[in-house]
Amino acid sequence: MTALPDALAEIRADFHELELPDRLQLLLEFANELPEMPERYRDHPDLLERVEECQSPVFIFVEVDDESIVHLYATAPREAPTTRGFASILVQGLAGLSVDEVLALPDDFPSDLGLTEAVSPLRIRGMTGMLARTKHQVRSKTAA
Repeated sequence: MTALPDALAEIRADFHELELPDRLQLLLEFANELPEMPERYRDHPDLLERVEECQSPVFIFVEVDDESIVHLYATAPREAPTTRGFASILVQGLAGLSVDEVLALPDDFPSDLGLTEAVSPLRIRGMTGMLARTKHQVRSKTAA
């Protein structure tokens, strides 16, 4: 099993330390902490990729800077707190990671948070889709 970067390992541990109802509460706290999309993208929705695996309208955009650090940005509606929470976990958990660290993340990380008993498989599939699309954008941006 691939070791998780510190931030994601801590997030995972935080979820596993809690009972199921408290895990859902933590997910809702993450939903409230999703950073706003930078202004430079708010007026350019054409730059954002829709995460089709999500039932709610979730959009992401990845930047890779000159030092090969990944920056993930996401939007998710407040009316979809579970999905918004998953987006926030990825945005916060990937912050400051290198291209190689992001690409090395286990594809099943969303299933490993301990929420599979609490949320529908469709919701887990949505977060898995967010991670897969993030990795795809990272690969696309670094291939050039």
